[in-house]
Amino acid sequence: MNLLALSWKNLINKPLSLLLSLVLFSLGVGLVSLLLLVTRQLEEKFEKNLAGIDLVIGAKGSPLQLILSGMYHIDAPTGNIPISEVRPFLNPRHPLIQKAVPLSLGDSYRNYRIVGTTSAFFDLYQAAIAEGRSFENVMEAVAGAEAARALGLKIGDTFRSSHGLADDEDMEHKESSFTLCGILKPTGSVADQLILTPAQSIWAVHDHGSVFEEAGEEPHEDHEEGHEDHETFDIAKPLTDYPDKDITSLLIQFKGRNIQTLNMQRSINENTDLQAATPAIEITRLYTLLGLGADALRWLAFVIIAVSGLSIFISLYSSLKDRRYELALMRTMGASPSTLFALIILEGLFLAVIGYLIGMLLSHGGMQLLAGFMKDTYRYTFTGTQFLKEEGFLLLGALAVGFLASVIPAFQASHTDIHETLADGGR
Repeated sequence: MNLLALSWKNLINKPLSLLLSLVLFSLGVGLVSLLLLVTRQLEEKFEKNLAGIDLVIGAKGSPLQLILSGMYHIDAPTGNIPISEVRPFLNPRHPLIQKAVPLSLGDSYRNYRIVGTTSAFFDLYQAAIAEGRSFENVMEAVAGAEAARALGLKIGDTFRSSHGLADDEDMEHKESSFTLCGILKPTGSVADQLILTPAQSIWAVHDHGSVFEEAGEEPHEDHEEGHEDHETFDIAKPLTDYPDKDITSLLIQFKGRNIQTLNMQRSINENTDLQAATPAIEITRLYTLLGLGADALRWLAFVIIAVSGLSIFISLYSSLKDRRYELALMRTMGASPSTLFALIILEGLFLAVIGYLIGMLLSHGGMQLLAGFMKDTYRYTFTGTQFLKEEGFLLLGALAVGFLASVIPAFQASHTDIHETLADGGR
């Protein structure tokens, strides 16, 4: 029987001790791996959706909320802002601004957010049309690749939006419907999760409802669905032609970096009723907040791994007393001290490898389960099938723990006194 088989036989000879060591070790490794997966995929999502945006302008409130709602679409908007107040930023000849992309938020279709914007949004996220065409009229919509797939939308389909970000039939805008005119190619960004329409469509939907609410009347049955009151809006006109209307936020790209662009955020926050937030600053702040919790969990995982290493040491050390006679017999049959040393080391490494594999199974399975919940809540796609190079280093760390935990028992086994042990009969 070779050393590998003999090491395995020795391990399974005490199943409860083996189980305790494996549970502790796999929990520690699994927790570290899960933190690595969550952190990496969150960072990828945040980085991908920065899209070169230098500043976000919106209503007063939490700057982080403004960034999360306007760029990542995972929070409620801080409120609306009048176009009359942001008119200077929408000027195509602005000396500092390369691109200003308006967003009108607040409506959804079956939990997928509907965003009123302009064609500049496609350029911002480098989104190209896969099927159909871009919107050219009010109440036309273009769906992101993931939104179209999940909702089963096809070119020419019609649908009604709901007020708010939840799927609630009572909040549905029953007077107007959108027509899908295009589907985007996958971009790997937030654009995949959105339904895009001209900003004028959002005004048309809400203005139509308000006409009947103010008059105290019900919609007339002879109105042609999807076209009532929309003739007052023309997407060929710039949004600045509608100073009495509102949008939710502006995504700003600067032409370059200089003292004026650096001071723009402070100037807006101090001298206007608007709020400006810098994505890089707010995301760094979010990383810091998340990092505190992640660091605490990571240290907890390392403590669990250390305890599991101690468990492996105790298990191997305590088993030597029962195996002294067996080890002495192995020496009399020609086994060298280095062979006995290698035997115990292999047992420690076996425990480490098996614990690592179970930990990987737990972490990636947990990430896949977590991905389902996060997709239902935030519409972001995560996966448990991604493997990181850091997990290779984690394997080396696991092997190191197994080796260190077994060194002392292995040294003791290799120095077994043959004559004394056989004379005592292994007692």
